[in-house]
Amino acid sequence: MDWLKLFRLGSKDIGIDLGTANVLITLKGKGIVLREPSVVAIDVKTGEIKATGHEAKEMLGRTPETIQAVRPMKDGVIADFTATRLMLKNMLRKVCTRYNAGRPRVVVGVPSGITEVEERAVEETIMQAGAKEVYLLEEPMAAAVGAGINVAEPSGSMIVDIGGGTTEVAVISLGGIVVSNSLRIAGDELDEDIINYIKRERNLAIGETTAEQIKMNIGCAMPLMTDVQMEIRGRDLKTGLPRNINVRSSQIMTAMGESITKIVDTVKQTLEKTPPELAADLVEKGIYLAGGGALLQNFDKLLSLETNMPVIIADSPLDCVVNGTGKTLEDLEKLKSVLKNRRYRR
Repeated sequence: MDWLKLFRLGSKDIGIDLGTANVLITLKGKGIVLREPSVVAIDVKTGEIKATGHEAKEMLGRTPETIQAVRPMKDGVIADFTATRLMLKNMLRKVCTRYNAGRPRVVVGVPSGITEVEERAVEETIMQAGAKEVYLLEEPMAAAVGAGINVAEPSGSMIVDIGGGTTEVAVISLGGIVVSNSLRIAGDELDEDIINYIKRERNLAIGETTAEQIKMNIGCAMPLMTDVQMEIRGRDLKTGLPRNINVRSSQIMTAMGESITKIVDTVKQTLEKTPPELAADLVEKGIYLAGGGALLQNFDKLLSLETNMPVIIADSPLDCVVNGTGKTLEDLEKLKSVLKNRRYRR
């Protein structure tokens, strides 16, 4: 059945974490129903989609001239409008077809530092992909709701959401963001740091996928008990031939050091701007970590050491934003105050 025909059969609400690295979709009453990389492969000549998600990610750096595999999201916002629309349309079609969903209401997480132009790009992209209504929810608020924080209470809570393109830091109270900072340094920047370090220090060219694997396997923000190593393969910059080398966790920590320091400094700056009464709450409740960056080894220990505050890694940190959009959908009237804005299809 044509997925557009399903629009006439009824509507189900959908929450989207439109991340730089991954797209997660939750369906009201079903939980997370799609989790795929934010990658799309397009036929250059016809403009048709060849693949999205996992299949497209495997094509990165391996496509012929007739196919282009791209990451249409950059720094948490849409960098390629057409590619993002095609990617989302394909992913929403999968969800709508599988779960018999009609024209859905959609809550989508966006960075807190997003501009009006970027907001409009997100809204129009989601609408063109088939939504009936689009609600924007700032990512730190979504992450806080998804982490189980009671955002409506008159008490301060701090969330640090380290995604693929942005790091979102916010202090939340009474259903609103009191102080926030959005830093366009996060997981992708750490990958880039690793690529540049290996190129500079070891004369080896590696790709984004290899850098991400290094970060996930042996990356750390503070020294590990054992300086573990990992064998990687790349292209020798002198000979142009494939070569294997070993890299150590201490080297990767050095590679990522500057970016990690900037993230920590952003948290400190946010704390400095926090009103005294809320700051007192934070000392007691601690800082919540969400996003893929929360899983970087020893980052929680480093942040605790630098701020003299307890740091708690949220349950399922990778899912906090999408779970937050889902919880907002479940109680939309109660949580409508936390939404950034709303736009209807005319």
